[in-house]
Amino acid sequence: MRRRRLVPLLAVSLTATLAPALATSTASAAPAAAAPSVASSYAAPPSAALPSGALPSPAQGAALDRYTKQKPRWKRCESTAPAEFQCATIKVPLDYRAPGGKRIDLAISRIRTAEPGKRHGVLLSNPGGPGGSGTYMPLALREELPKSVLRKYDLIGFDPRGVGESSPVTCGLTPDEEEWLRPYKKETFAKDVAWARKVADKCRAKAGATLPHITTRNTARDLDLLRAVLGEKKISYLGYSYGTYLGAVYTQLFPGRADRFVLDSAVDPALAWRGMVQWWAWGAEPAFDRWTGWAAARSETYGLGDTPKKVDRTFWELVARADRKPIELDGLLLTGDDIRIGMRAAVFSPQTATEAFVELKNAADGQPVAARKLRAFTGTTGTAGTARTAADVPADNMTASFWAVVCGDNSAAWPRNPERYRQDAIADKGRYPLFGDFASSIKPCAFWNPSVERATVVNNKAGSLIVQNEWDSQTPLPSAQALHKDLKRSRMVTVLGGEGHGVYPSGNACTDGTVAGYLLSGKLPAKDVTCRATAASNADARQNRKGDELPGSPLPERAPDRF
Repeated sequence: MRRRRLVPLLAVSLTATLAPALATSTASAAPAAAAPSVASSYAAPPSAALPSGALPSPAQGAALDRYTKQKPRWKRCESTAPAEFQCATIKVPLDYRAPGGKRIDLAISRIRTAEPGKRHGVLLSNPGGPGGSGTYMPLALREELPKSVLRKYDLIGFDPRGVGESSPVTCGLTPDEEEWLRPYKKETFAKDVAWARKVADKCRAKAGATLPHITTRNTARDLDLLRAVLGEKKISYLGYSYGTYLGAVYTQLFPGRADRFVLDSAVDPALAWRGMVQWWAWGAEPAFDRWTGWAAARSETYGLGDTPKKVDRTFWELVARADRKPIELDGLLLTGDDIRIGMRAAVFSPQTATEAFVELKNAADGQPVAARKLRAFTGTTGTAGTARTAADVPADNMTASFWAVVCGDNSAAWPRNPERYRQDAIADKGRYPLFGDFASSIKPCAFWNPSVERATVVNNKAGSLIVQNEWDSQTPLPSAQALHKDLKRSRMVTVLGGEGHGVYPSGNACTDGTVAGYLLSGKLPAKDVTCRATAASNADARQNRKGDELPGSPLPERAPDRF
């Protein structure tokens, strides 16, 4: 019998988010035809809030020519992939302040439009993370986007620096060390502090010279270098979750290079990153309350209580029961903490949460269960083997790159004193009992080295379209509203009643039509748009559509411990 802490769906996120093994080739130094010069783009715009010396001097900028003149050697990604799905590898500087120094790989992929005469440009994409591989995205988007949009763009995917096939980083972490959402307990806090310190120390020892440069700002610079390599004056972009922050940072650094930007399920830049993790706890509470009301209204079907208060009591009674005697499930023993963290993922959808909780209650009573309804608590989906991880990608790569970005983007956001985390965890468990202590307790960032650059202040007039579900507790609605305020010329699509993390496309004519119209015409709506979720679109969110049938999915919904 195994007994362990569960991070919901982590096993899935590590396989489905990392790309298939990609046969890539190194780019040659031959100049790309008519590629615009990128050197001038690395002058800091006045609004970028950069410290002195953060970007190359003009002399250093000239050294970037060796990168912008690369010509990718495209080839079929792998023998089993469609012939039109092509991959290559280009080089980017590890440190943009010293572009003549160490170089790292950037794995890229593409599917070109089948109708070049209707082509508008390139559509880059990011699935979320940080640490999510994106080379599969052209395949996934080709299955999901309307044909009218596919005619307009070459679909471009990439693994962000340090991720997947892009010079992957590792901290040499064990599976136990990768489990990072830990509840606060007085008797285990000292061990959790020791764990956080050990993770930071192992990362320094394994990749200390590299990790400071695995940041969102540098990934945005990579995107602009890729733009130049592709010979494009501007890029269009579709980013989910963490990808919205990456897109926003790009618009801040290179506002004149941003064409049509869709930012789906948005991060508040001012809260990157401790505040965004803590917002998971804040967002879980109204979602939990919504669930108790939903289940109570259907008490004759599910038997959890005929008032929200009774459903609430049923839940916490099972949590207490599992703390006394863990529930056996699929060879695991689930504690009350496992139930709390699992329910936080399940309440994205009241129906999913209700069905899962009923099965969990049955398991506690020794009755047969429907395992497929319990994946929020077991971390399994029944689709093992549908995605593959490249053999040369370290097992802890997603976690190592996650910490590099989450800690390195803004080390000032993370207190250095463990006592602060203890106090915050106690207070937030009281405020947000479902998840508050998980979100606020000690993290490796407490012991991380200071960031090389200050955090990006997003405040610009680059046009973009922000899309957000009302009931997304991963990036809550106020988070998207904050980004909307920061991006002065943005418009926002709010899906009232919308469930799940990730909106476009959803089969909802209102949301899909608004986003597609923008990608096709480049014209933002005259004003913000409010759509209403449909039963079908929310059902699609619960099923994550057909993402598990692909090497990956454009929706990060299956990884509730990531953005």
